[in-house]
Amino acid sequence: MDIFLPLLICALVLEALLGYPEVLYRLIRHPVVWIGAVISALDRALNRGPAWARRLGGGITVLVLVGGSLAIGVPLQTFLLSLPFGWLILALLASSLLAQRSLYRFVKAVATGLRRGGLAGGRLAVAHIVGRDPDSLDEGGVARASIESLAENFSDGITAPAFWLAVGGLPGILAYKAINTADSMIGHRTPRHEAFGWAAARLDDLVNLPASRLTALLLALASGRRAGLALKAVWRDAGHHRSPNAGWPEAAMAGALGLRLAGPRRYAGHIVQDHWMGDGRAEATAADIEAGLRLYRRALALLWLLAVGWVLLA
Repeated sequence: MDIFLPLLICALVLEALLGYPEVLYRLIRHPVVWIGAVISALDRALNRGPAWARRLGGGITVLVLVGGSLAIGVPLQTFLLSLPFGWLILALLASSLLAQRSLYRFVKAVATGLRRGGLAGGRLAVAHIVGRDPDSLDEGGVARASIESLAENFSDGITAPAFWLAVGGLPGILAYKAINTADSMIGHRTPRHEAFGWAAARLDDLVNLPASRLTALLLALASGRRAGLALKAVWRDAGHHRSPNAGWPEAAMAGALGLRLAGPRRYAGHIVQDHWMGDGRAEATAADIEAGLRLYRRALALLWLLAVGWVLLA
């Protein structure tokens, strides 16, 4: 692990400075796109027959994804670390699986859309980052959806991959992204995926458990004088969320900003009843999104400091 901590810091810095270049995306797409293509192929091939066969196929899919990530990541990491400047290439590869810049950009676009284009502009922007029906959202719903996405994706898209990079290097972060992508694609309680996606959903819950708790703590600490309110919201509400992990950063964000997040939401025409996170205002605005982004930047700085401190102690 001591070897991987400096790699984590380097990857965080590179991703913050460069993001994932658009020209590179146009040329070769993104590693998550490649992972998604594998999941889609396995879904078509194995998601058929009775429920027990679908559940078995889903388990095989998870094994293929994790095994493939390790089979690619371990020899590639070993080879790169044998080169004089291979650690830099390794950090560049790992940085593509972090989402500091892109998360900020997409959430900021919602605030900009609301300010410049009103409700229509906000709905158009928020459709890029949430799965719920944007046309069913009023301005407060658009703002809340983007803040919830900011909180949850801070955990799933930054803290969790950073944690698994620190623990397992490139193989660790690759395996995590494969599991998380599988959950986002097939880990849903729908007639097609309830059985097939069960293994992916349960494993995703497990691998995100440490990061969701850490993210909630980072957001609370970054909120300064409101840290107590953020922690109170986490203690009271996080366990009532339908996800065992998403409620932690969402409750911390809600308490820190004085908002209510989560609650009943509409996905693909269906209402999902969920517990409210926080006890503040439900009428969020573009200003609240921007306040959330400022909190996000401070919490990111704490994550960086944690990584640096871990290196110094190690």
